[in-house]
Formats: sequence, C-alpha cells, structure tokens
Amino acid sequence: MTKRIIFTGGTGKAGRHAVPHLLAKGYSVLNVDLKPFDHPGVNTLITDITDGSQVFNALTTHFGFDGYNDGAPPKAPDAVVHFAAVPRVMINPDNTTFSANTVGTYNVIEAAMKLGVRKVIIASSETTYGVCFAEGDKDYHSFPLEEDYDNDPMDSYGLSKLVNEKTARAFAMRYGADIYALRIGNVIEPHEYVNFPGYLDDPMCRKRNAWSYIDARDLGEIVHLCLEKDGLGFQVFNAVNDTITADLPTAEFLAKYCPNTPVTRPMGRDEAPLSNRKIREVLNFKEAHPWRNYVKR
Repeated sequence: MTKRIIFTGGTGKAGRHAVPHLLAKGYSVLNVDLKPFDHPGVNTLITDITDGSQVFNALTTHFGFDGYNDGAPPKAPDAVVHFAAVPRVMINPDNTTFSANTVGTYNVIEAAMKLGVRKVIIASSETTYGVCFAEGDKDYHSFPLEEDYDNDPMDSYGLSKLVNEKTARAFAMRYGADIYALRIGNVIEPHEYVNFPGYLDDPMCRKRNAWSYIDARDLGEIVHLCLEKDGLGFQVFNAVNDTITADLPTAEFLAKYCPNTPVTRPMGRDEAPLSNRKIREVLNFKEAHPWRNYVKR
C-alpha cells in the first residue's frame, strides 16, 4: 500500500526538491504550506502551522479529490515531514521567527502524535552549532561537528531549532514514536554550484557553514531513508554531504585555518567538518551529488 506523507513547507527551497524525490519513490504526498507548489501529482493545502486547529485539520484531510471516492472520511497520514518554518533570521523580527518556528513545530508534532502518527521527520539546522548567525567571528568548540556537540546558538533562528529538537524528544518519549531531527546544512540547488569556485578562493567565507553543504537532491534521499528506517525513537542526524568544500584535505585545512580548535577524532581525508558519519552508518546514506562532480578546478 502506498505510504501517505504530509510534507509541511514543500514549497520552500529544500521542499521543492525533496517532494518530487519522494513522489519518485512511490509515496503519496500532500504539501502543507502558505504558498502553492506547482508540481504534477502534488496538491497544496494552504495552512498556517502556527494555528493548531489548522494543523489538526490539515492532518485529517484528503490529499486530492480522488479521496472522496473512498467512501470514508480522510484518515491521518502514515508519516509527517515537517520543513515549514521562517527559514532564517532577518526575514521577520526575531521574536516572530522564534515564536513561529517553535509553536509551529509543537503544533505539527502534537497533532501527529494525538492522531496516531508514529513517524515524524523535522527540519533542524546547522545553525544550532552556534556559528552561522553568531555575532562576530566565533570559533567552533571542536571538530568534527557531530550530533553530541554542545550546541550554543545566540540567534533567534538557531535557538528555535534547538528548542524544536527538545520538543521532538519530549513527544517521542511520551508517545513511543520515531521522531528524527535533521540538522540540515547549507542547501545547494543544482544552479548554485556556479558559486563554488568563489567559495574555494575565499575559504573563510564558508566558516559560518562549517565548510559543509547539502545538495537539495541528496536531502530528498535522506528524508526517504528516514521514512523507511523505523524503531530509532528520537534521533538527531546531521544532513550534509560527505566532503569539505575546500581544495585542501580536511586535516591540513583545519590546521591552517582553525589552528586553535581541537580535533577530537581522526577525520577522513576530505570529511566535512560538519560530519555526516552518523547518517552514513545508521541510515546507509550514499551521496549522489558530491560538489566535485559540478565544479572543475
């Protein structure tokens, strides 16, 4: 039977690549967003996730007009992928960003749990590592950045994502559910690889992203792997590609540009400082879009 997935925020930068990937894998998807997504086979339900009643209704609606042929009211989906959010700082006032992101995530997870859904994937962020939107030049505590890092964001967006991870953990424990939080790196769409030569020529411009990234299409595959992997309870996964965005090997690069930051374990020759080792080992993730396939040096 086809799995029914509600995807919040499918119209956004990451969602517009992840949703088609899930469709190609055979899922049925309903997009829940404030803006429509013009893609064959996907309906969009215009929904404000900060309104709990709208979220509850969205999770109990038909995916399309063909649902009325079933002869029964719509049921809850098999899983929820929650990407809807204010996507960064400086779009809305800080208090609005924090409120929308935390309340929206609470509403989505709570509705899913109380409707019997036991698989939720939420979008967390690289910003939880505290440097992306830091005031001034802040160093990382250590490398590699892994899921047990002492996260300390000082901005409203990164803080909202860290709170969302705690919300997810609480509901996963309470309901015995699988809720996986993806700390998504800097999302790169295919047309954006043209920017990489400039990144390589000015290495410190990528410090706030920990010299790491996630191809939007590989992110779709990570979501697919999360949907198919059951029984892990609450988990956090760094959602990034394998390799550092630099010309030098990782150890040499970090010794040159971050000489005072400890390295806590041996790292692969070109391993990204924001490491995806966990998703490779636990979810068997294999990237399909390494940046060197698109950038010639």
